[in-house]
Amino acid sequence: MHTERHWTTTPITEALLRGALDLERTEHGLRPHRLPAWARAQCADGQLAMAEAQPAGVRLVFRTRATTIELDALRTRTAYVGAPPRPDGVYDLVVDGRLAGQAAATGGNVLTVDMTTGSAETRPGPVGTVRFSGLPEAAKDIEIWLPYNETTELVALRTDAPISPAPDRGRKVWLHHGSSISHGSNGASPTSTWPARAASLGGVELINLGLGGSALLDPFTARTMRDTPADLISVKIGINLVNADLMRLRAFAPAVHGFLDTIREGHPDTPLLVVSPILCPIHEDTPGPSAPDFSDLGEGTLRFVAMGDPAERAAGKLTLTVIRDELSRLVERRAADDPHLHHLDGRDLYGQEDCAEHPLPDQLHPDAATHLRMGERFAGLVFTADGPFAA
Repeated sequence: MHTERHWTTTPITEALLRGALDLERTEHGLRPHRLPAWARAQCADGQLAMAEAQPAGVRLVFRTRATTIELDALRTRTAYVGAPPRPDGVYDLVVDGRLAGQAAATGGNVLTVDMTTGSAETRPGPVGTVRFSGLPEAAKDIEIWLPYNETTELVALRTDAPISPAPDRGRKVWLHHGSSISHGSNGASPTSTWPARAASLGGVELINLGLGGSALLDPFTARTMRDTPADLISVKIGINLVNADLMRLRAFAPAVHGFLDTIREGHPDTPLLVVSPILCPIHEDTPGPSAPDFSDLGEGTLRFVAMGDPAERAAGKLTLTVIRDELSRLVERRAADDPHLHHLDGRDLYGQEDCAEHPLPDQLHPDAATHLRMGERFAGLVFTADGPFAA
């Protein structure tokens, strides 16, 4: 419990937040969004609404001598009917660039989704508190990374010493878009998802537009990226198009061209990296859609299966092999006129040998150890002297 005279309560404002593209004032506090309001208004999909409101890569950043920090927040967790409970979201405390603590919020709402019917119901709960104590008294840079898998409304920030906005360290801004893997799915914590790990190693400021289930070449996402200031940009394309069985080969290449054209309208000379899908054995040569496999739920395991037929490739249905080949050719053609456009085969981040050592637990998403490995590989391939994002 806190005693008011010992504490400083600081309003949570845009000046203290990084990684969010919009802030919504709610009855409880401030909800960070990763898509602006105009983009959210162009799509009524519930999956997208949930994903973009989960603050992957969003963090509170400030400077203080405080030894104790309390953050009141209202979380909304997601539960799936018949599936094992999902782990609580983790708040990572980073002090002067190093992970110094982890905690979870209490209370909160629960959104229960029935994947068989598509229905959803929310059970309300109370605001909870995340507390970090025992910090050194010296002036220090603080980052509190919000959970990537819980919608979060920020209610109040208390410290036992005043805070000020963190100074600009002159780091480049990396804007990344991808699927649930980029969003963070199955990562151990918000700073150990592969984009967060890569950003830390690359010494850049991350804006994570990884949108679980929603990396679908949506024009509003491309326009959002066009309008977002960034020094480095990457797009990871493919797996969600197969998951959703959304598009045929005839539409795929023109849609990618249009997506990249839109980004280039706002960032004509910015290094732009196109990343193809990591290895996913169930969809390498079998089209989607993907569907949940409930057969092992009694053992607490949820897996996914590919529902397509390999023979359907002849009719233009997409597989990961087809998508990788198309992206490689497309980027090679565009790069002849765009020297700042680059390509990375996703299997360089997670390939056959990695799959043998760390199989995808649910057939779609990497485990926590693989997230760290992917982040380290991305940094080594992309942020080093010979990489497309070289300093």
